[in-house]
This record gives sequence, C-alpha cells and structure tokens, in this order.
Amino acid sequence: MLVVGLGVLLLAANYLVDSSVAIAQRAKISNFIIGLTIVGIGTSAPELFVSISSALSNSGDIAMGNVIGSNIANIFLILGVTAAICPFPIERLQRYRDIPFLIVATILVMLLANDAIFPGNKNMLSTIDGILLLVIFVGYMCWVIVQKGKDPKKALEDADEEAKSSLAGKSPWLLWTIAVVSLVALIFGGNLFLDSAKNLARAWGMSEAVIAITIVAVGTSLPELVTAIIAASKNNPQLALGNVIGSNLFNLMFILGTASTVKSLALVDIIIWDYSVMLLATLMLFVVIFTFKKNKFDRIEGFIFLAAYVAYTVYLLLR
Repeated sequence: MLVVGLGVLLLAANYLVDSSVAIAQRAKISNFIIGLTIVGIGTSAPELFVSISSALSNSGDIAMGNVIGSNIANIFLILGVTAAICPFPIERLQRYRDIPFLIVATILVMLLANDAIFPGNKNMLSTIDGILLLVIFVGYMCWVIVQKGKDPKKALEDADEEAKSSLAGKSPWLLWTIAVVSLVALIFGGNLFLDSAKNLARAWGMSEAVIAITIVAVGTSLPELVTAIIAASKNNPQLALGNVIGSNLFNLMFILGTASTVKSLALVDIIIWDYSVMLLATLMLFVVIFTFKKNKFDRIEGFIFLAAYVAYTVYLLLR
C-alpha cells in the first residue's frame, strides 16, 4: 500500500503540473511565472500533501522527517549520483545567493523547531513559525524575480525549459477535469502513503521519524532522482543542482510553512542530530565550491556524498 500510495502521488503530481501549465499558458501567463510557481510547487506536491496529511493527523514527526530526509537525500544521494556520473560547474548565482540562503533557511528551521532548548518548552513548529517561513519564502521568490529581471532574455530561456506541458492544446474542460482529478488523487495518495508509513513503523518497531527520514523521504524524492540521472546521462548535470536547491528551499520554507500553518507540528522523535546532518549536507554543498577544482562539483566529491548518505542511513537503522 505504501508503494501504491507513492505511485498515485507521483502520477497525480505529474498530471497536476501538466494540466496547470497548459491552463496558465491558455490564460497568457508568462512562462517565467509559470516556471517559478506552478512547476516549482507542483514538483514538490508529493512532499506537500504528505506533510499536510501528517499535520492534520497529529504526526508532526513524519512531516518534519519527510523534509529532513528529502533534503539530505537530495544533496547526498541525488547530487552524489549526478556528480559521480558527470561532474558539473556551480554557477555564480548559486554560489553567492542560492546556497548561502539555503544554509540560512536550514539554520532557521533548526532554531524554530527546537523549542526544548528553553526550559519548560516542547519541540514544535507552531502556526506563527509557519507564517514566518511562508513570509520569508515569498520574499525570497520576489528576490529571485528581481535578479532574473536583470537578465530578461536568460529568464525567459530558463522558463521555457521548465514550462512545458504534454497537455498543451487540449480543450479547457479536459484540462480542468484533469487538474481536479489530479488534486483529489494527490489527497488520496498522500493519506494512503502516510497511513502505510505509520503502519510500517509500528510493524517494524521503528519510530515514525526514522521511517519518514528514510522510506518516506526517498519515495517523495524519486522525481528529483530520476530527473538528475536523466540530466547527467544527457550531459546536462547542471540541471540537477538547480532542482535540488529549489526543492530543498521549497521543503524548508513552503512545505513546512504551509503544514505548520494548517496545524502546529509536535516533534517527538526528531532529534538534534537529524537537523545537524541536514545542516552538514548543506554546508558540504557550499564547501564543494572551494575544494578540488574550484566552482565545480567533482566526481570524487560525488562519491564522498554517496558514502555520507549510506553512513547516515545505517546510523538511522541502528538507532
């Protein structure tokens, strides 16, 4: 049932993105805005719906564990695989804007979620925390738009690469039907996936947090993994880094922000070590800029990242 739920999530997310892009293009919305909003949010739909379902069912550990595990897998596993297949350069904006902001976002979530450092408090991500994350996320998106606006031609070229739909040219009523059905399927798949993960945790005697950081996180990160492998095999590995940075920021700011705004997330079995590994992965991504060949993600660094992911997964299973 976990696999069925994941399959429904991934299929529904794909059709929701395709139908939404086609609808937006019919409405004459610019490709840049479509790529920045619909495509970005749509590709994170599996994580979003699992996290919202977790919040509503008082399973804060799964919501947070999903984000932590996804972010760690995105950097250590996906970028590790990509660099091992085909090393790639790190662009200037990624070095000076996106990766540093990702580090700040990671530290912010760590601070907001670990209320127990103050006596008498329990670890949680409150509604106020969620609103703060969403406000910062909107500010960052506006910053990106301004930066892109300095080079409109490149912005449109980038958007054209992202904002493509297999449903382009279909009738409006069919597009809206597919969008609504996909949305319903996402809700159904998210609940099925969540319930199955909780049952697995009980059956295996493991905490929901560990199940979320491993199985749930890798499952919802499959689209990014497949995209990265295809991009690397076609000698376009740079695409993977942009997808990973964007996905991690969406996870931290938009998904956690939305889920905790809907309902505060009580965090029980997520420990500071899990946040620390997520931060370590992000810091290592920054360090890559300066090690071996400067401003390049080398093959040896890819293997180091893969080894780090295997080591952390073994630690989780032993924990």
